[in-house]
Amino acid sequence: MKKSTAISSVRCGSGKKYKSVVLDKRSFDGNQRKVVSAMTTTKSIKVPKGWENVLGTLTGLTDRFCDEHLDHEYAELARYAIAALCRKRPSPLTNGHPQSWACAVLYALGQVNFLSDKSTTPYMAMADLCSHFGIAPSTGGNKAKLVRKALAMLQFDHNWTLPSRLESSSIPWLIEVDGLIVDARQLPPAMQAVAVQKGLIPFVYQQTGHAHIETDS
Repeated sequence: MKKSTAISSVRCGSGKKYKSVVLDKRSFDGNQRKVVSAMTTTKSIKVPKGWENVLGTLTGLTDRFCDEHLDHEYAELARYAIAALCRKRPSPLTNGHPQSWACAVLYALGQVNFLSDKSTTPYMAMADLCSHFGIAPSTGGNKAKLVRKALAMLQFDHNWTLPSRLESSSIPWLIEVDGLIVDARQLPPAMQAVAVQKGLIPFVYQQTGHAHIETDS
């Protein structure tokens, strides 16, 4: 069943109202993206009681690795991903070694952000990533697949794209408006604000930068 966001009335800055607008999210290949719960995609490091040690152990591993080999953006996304995995029920983190899961999270994020593409910065081959954590590439790849499935990670998904790359690519901004694929950055700020509230785009885009836009309820 197709899931979409219906907006009964949105007012843009000029005062014009847009009625009966339907916003929907599709991936870059035209297929409708899976709707994911806020518990999975929320950028938070909150975890259930009893999971604090797991979070601390894994983020300690990823933070240290990112400090030495990647950057702070990978470290931040890794913390969010690990916390989201801790919140999953059941959590895949109940089985396996910490080094394997730390590697798997970075492996999955690297796949989303093309870490193994030599034209990107930072760059690292996936085999080298696994070697640093002392695990086989096949193990890293298999566990990364579990991470991607658990968190519904997709390439160009704004929830897991490095923040510095969001404005340089149009693909994370593509949404469907009344059956037409459009770049959400070209929409009125009020419509963008609703799309942000529904998790379809990362923020309200304006030429001058980010903005907080209020919409009619």
